[in-house]
Amino acid sequence: MIGRPRAAVEGLPQYKPGRSAAQAEAEHNLVEAIKLASNENANDPLPSVAKAVSEAALGMNRYPDHRCMEVREALADRHGVGLDEVTVGSGSVGVLQQLFAAYIDPGDEVVYPWRSFEVHPVFCAISGAQAMTVPLVDHAFDLDGVAVAVTDRTKLVVLSTPNNPTGTVCSTAELQRLLAAVPPDVIVVIDEAYREFVTDPAVADPIQTVLPDHPNALVLRTFSKAYGLANLRVGYGVGHPDVIGALDKVALPFIVSGIAQVAALASLEPQAGTELEERVAGILAERDRVSAAMSDLGWPVVPSQANFVYLPVGDGAMELFVRLEKQGLVTRPFEGEGVRISLGTPTQNDRLLAALGPFDQPG
Repeated sequence: MIGRPRAAVEGLPQYKPGRSAAQAEAEHNLVEAIKLASNENANDPLPSVAKAVSEAALGMNRYPDHRCMEVREALADRHGVGLDEVTVGSGSVGVLQQLFAAYIDPGDEVVYPWRSFEVHPVFCAISGAQAMTVPLVDHAFDLDGVAVAVTDRTKLVVLSTPNNPTGTVCSTAELQRLLAAVPPDVIVVIDEAYREFVTDPAVADPIQTVLPDHPNALVLRTFSKAYGLANLRVGYGVGHPDVIGALDKVALPFIVSGIAQVAALASLEPQAGTELEERVAGILAERDRVSAAMSDLGWPVVPSQANFVYLPVGDGAMELFVRLEKQGLVTRPFEGEGVRISLGTPTQNDRLLAALGPFDQPG
């Protein structure tokens, strides 16, 4: 071992990204594999955004605006909040990592439901936090259990809603009840990476319905999913100026590239908004169609509010993952629990349904 890494790093769980289509092709001697493993937008970038990015590429020899001021201004205007209530980072996950850096000392507690986004235990380990996990109930968050798990050592509560990998959501009433039960010095993160795909009428915009009454809440969002900017890494947080100020203090210099900032600004323009609505409508239609077809085939499907579906097949997860990958369909398995499948194009989804076939009931 060269050097002396921290003990926390030595035993660190690694974040496991979805396997690529190229990996599956090489391993199984396939001509064409489809990646349905990382919840990416299967569509090409929005035309107006792609044009803006192409033009901005000529400025790549210059450093970007460290504070992303134009993006902050556009987001503050979009959400009707103050400029000091918005920060921009390297995807919503980048803002979340800044939150850990700003608030967590070794031994502090971080409460989150599990299973959920896999960076949560990684960030806890890096910061030396004590992870306090609360089991899901029927694949959804038990927010009463989350409230009970909060102690005087808790610094953060982290909620990914819609949840990754199950696609379930917290209602606005549930969030408000949780925040009423949590001490005001505990930051409650509402990570809405999949916000644009939510159709449940019980879920209102927390920026408008939760933040005004709860200054200890922080909403995170990203341009990676619905907007299709996963490669550019840009997201943002909306919260109380004190929280935003702490996040800004620990931001790496120039963490959001100039091209990413241009893409985010173009994504917030009215023309892109119209394009986005059409894209999202198509994804939602596919979500309904694919979920219904899977149910008709006998597969257990968790009702999703995201751009993926989750099959809770338990011990059959790895077998299903391998079977699909051998047919050129790369999905995301969770051993002993289930398989998460990102929605692709209609043609790709047809190929998935054909590969799945009828569900073999255990026993």
